[in-house]
Amino acid sequence: MKSYKGRGVVLHTLKYGDSSMVVYLLTDVGGRRSYMVQGVRSTRGHGSKLALFQPMFTLEFEGLESHRQEMHRFREVRSGQVLQSLPFDIRKSTVALFMAEVLYRLVRESEPNEALFDFVWSSVGALDSLQEGTANFHLWFLVNLSRLLGFFPGNGYAEGDWFDVREGLYTPLQPAHGLAMNPHDARILRDMVECDVRCLAEIGLNRRERVDFLGALLGYYGYHLDAIHAVRSVGILREVF
Repeated sequence: MKSYKGRGVVLHTLKYGDSSMVVYLLTDVGGRRSYMVQGVRSTRGHGSKLALFQPMFTLEFEGLESHRQEMHRFREVRSGQVLQSLPFDIRKSTVALFMAEVLYRLVRESEPNEALFDFVWSSVGALDSLQEGTANFHLWFLVNLSRLLGFFPGNGYAEGDWFDVREGLYTPLQPAHGLAMNPHDARILRDMVECDVRCLAEIGLNRRERVDFLGALLGYYGYHLDAIHAVRSVGILREVF
């Protein structure tokens, strides 16, 4: 078996047998990869490892790759970032669940993508350290993730603009095809593009505005990436925020 070192962010886990699991990671060394973890549910020896594999938890590991097996394995694995609040804050852990599911559904490539990985890794740290504005974080994350997925807004915003979902452009007139964010949501989109993540609380949105903008944003994603419609944690977000 060939060994290698890497970093990863947990996207999804599946129970495998009585004491094992399959862990899906976004990694710096090979994009999305799946790992077989044996004995993770055992009451002897390795039970504590289960806590490592929560949605959006970061890992540092030594992996093992075999040409005879489809899934990779860990020789060694440990926490990548010391998370101070995310595991204990229901609002942040709900956002993390959503982020992980979005990435699990949308990112399929098994090739390294340094820009995408760095954005996701740093987003985990930003969410964990955020003091205010947690309710807006999932919106900021989706808007800025679109840059890495290839359909980020392509021009500048002017007051009163609509946002053409099909063309990915701000426009002063409502597009005839009807696939557009209204001027209110277009302004929020602009705010999310320009906002430093540490200042998210300054984007003052009420619950209705948040729900409406999330719906508009998912429509934008859905036009470009149909897999977004399979994300089930959207309902949980709407309940919490």
